[in-house]
Amino acid sequence: MKIVGQRGESDLATVYIGELSDGELIEFVEAVQPPIPQNEKWVLIVSTLKGCPVNCPICDAGISYSGKLSFGEIIGQIDYMVRNRYSDGKIPVSKFKIQFARMGDPAFNPAVLDVLSELPFVYDAPGLLPSISTIAPEGCDEFWEKLTDVKNRTYSNGKFQMQFSIHTSSEKARHDLVPCSTWSFAQISEWGEGFFSSGDRKISLNFAAVRGYPIDPDVIADLFSPKYFMIKLTPVNPTHSSRSSGFEGIIDPDHPETADELVKGFQNAGFDTILSIGETRENRIGSNCGMYVGHLSSIREGKAPQNRALQILPRELPDRHRRERN
Repeated sequence: MKIVGQRGESDLATVYIGELSDGELIEFVEAVQPPIPQNEKWVLIVSTLKGCPVNCPICDAGISYSGKLSFGEIIGQIDYMVRNRYSDGKIPVSKFKIQFARMGDPAFNPAVLDVLSELPFVYDAPGLLPSISTIAPEGCDEFWEKLTDVKNRTYSNGKFQMQFSIHTSSEKARHDLVPCSTWSFAQISEWGEGFFSSGDRKISLNFAAVRGYPIDPDVIADLFSPKYFMIKLTPVNPTHSSRSSGFEGIIDPDHPETADELVKGFQNAGFDTILSIGETRENRIGSNCGMYVGHLSSIREGKAPQNRALQILPRELPDRHRRERN
């Protein structure tokens, strides 16, 4: 794998584009959260698929889909970012968060479980905090079963973060935002209660609040227990897909008070509630939205002008973890 594109600001976030041996492109990101210094919180966001088969209308990862990433291709993304800062693999960061949330839903790829199992042995990282974000697709029962085992064995006592992206309190409306077969809310709730152990972080229910799609805290409270679940509210990121689909967010990132009613509603229903709004500079960088893979592919095909801010860098990724897993 080699790096063929890079864009970012060192004090906030950097997006990398990697070219795989088969010519496919993937994205991964490293970010900090000002004013928190990097040695206190450092976030890596990695891809698990070559694109995504779901094609959600607010996400650009579904522009194409070409299969699953291997163990080596997933951990290679992590290793590139780690070794750039910590060549010896010792990561003295209080909260070292690795999110499997860039391109593709991790539940589709069993290699994610192998990466989770190996991470504590690859790096000396006391602050390691893996995070899985998923739409809960159907047909991945083995993944869910093994994930519970990996978490209990390796990441107990609050060292793991689980998130389900549900976006609306209407299961029927959710299918418009997540156009594939998924678990019902009742299935997510049942699995989550079984996944949760004493000392764990509460499981996040993420709502990228879209205008016209209901979010009723009382409906959610009837299905999910605040003992096991918390609420995370986010703006709709300004992706190419969300713009072309005509979706408008309820939460204005420049005016956080637009979320007050939702926040109070969930708090009154008993949920711990977080309003997660990143720096607006991240939208320009593309670290929390957009997919440069599609743009770079268009450049290669002569269908789009090159973005001068997207640096083309023919640098090789290390192959120290080029190990395939079934």
